[in-house]
Amino acid sequence: MAVKFDNSIKIGVLGGGQLGRMLIQSAIDLDLDIAILDPDPHAPCKSLCNKFVQGAFQDYETVVSFGKDLDLISIEIENVNIEALKKLRSMGKKIFPQPEVIELIQDKRTQKKFYRDHHIPTADFVLTENKAHASEYVHFLPAFHKLGKGGYDGKGVQPILNINDFTNAFDQPGLLEKKVDYQKEISVIVARNEVGEICSFPVVEMVFDPVYNLVDYLISPAQIEEKYRSQADLVAKKVAESLKIVGILAVEMFLTKEGEILVNEIAPRPHNSGHHTIKANTTSQYEQHWRAILGLPFGNTNAHKLSAMINVLGTKGYEGEAVYVGLHEVLKLDGAHIHLYGKKKTKSSRKMGHIIIMDDNLESLQEKVKYVKETIQVIA
Repeated sequence: MAVKFDNSIKIGVLGGGQLGRMLIQSAIDLDLDIAILDPDPHAPCKSLCNKFVQGAFQDYETVVSFGKDLDLISIEIENVNIEALKKLRSMGKKIFPQPEVIELIQDKRTQKKFYRDHHIPTADFVLTENKAHASEYVHFLPAFHKLGKGGYDGKGVQPILNINDFTNAFDQPGLLEKKVDYQKEISVIVARNEVGEICSFPVVEMVFDPVYNLVDYLISPAQIEEKYRSQADLVAKKVAESLKIVGILAVEMFLTKEGEILVNEIAPRPHNSGHHTIKANTTSQYEQHWRAILGLPFGNTNAHKLSAMINVLGTKGYEGEAVYVGLHEVLKLDGAHIHLYGKKKTKSSRKMGHIIIMDDNLESLQEKVKYVKETIQVIA
């Protein structure tokens, strides 16, 4: 007998940014009823969801009120009220990813201890309570000082390369992480469902903007030896299994010059390193998230071709109504697809969209990436 799919359930998502927008775009294919909670009255999701509630997803009463009439609640951002989610679960609501998973990941300190406790390879670290405490670890340099809570999109990280850099250390609880001599930064998106099945996407390599500490662009699949791809895939799956997460999980890693795979950070939601899957893979990370939390079979994650994803950021020095320059030229490229996030206002380094490029040839793909980076601008 065929299994029935009930798409009448009411689903809520905490967060109405670009990730929520792309989740909704995928949810439309399944005819899902999506409600969004976000503090921004002009959030990118507002015009796409069935119901939009303006409110803070960090506020206990707001989150409980938002979720009390829903069946299933998910997130597109980690900075949400955990106690409210636990309360909703006690009321019979399904919460994926689980509140305990989000809570662990909200604090980089507990994240790192989790890796150590579960024998997941990661860079050496020490926990610090404040700036003075961090300054006691001169022997640990070079390192990076990371805020335990509150860091996001490159914020909350300071390089501490010598004793003089301790003036830039955070005067809050954090961790000092040993600087890794790596050859590439890579990522694996994995999905896990309620019965423990796990499915992964091909490994990608990420190139970061040295100024903004954001992903500048990525190449999929990562141009690394097959043994490293297999190793990264196994590590990412081990993280998902150790967490017992239900939903999508991004696992960012270093491939060191010595050939080690070390977990850097994780995100229990769709992620920047999976945007390319919208066009380049049989199943996108967004569809896979819905499949995971709704108990549907996982989709095929194979890539159609080589691909790249370039972040479209607000151009430095411009703030105001967004104007896109070079878009026509970029879309003339064979295999180029634009995805704008619905943000009317631009400012320096704000994520305004991304461009996916597919090609059969790595050299040609890299040339197109360079052209896009040189051509497109978001000004005001």
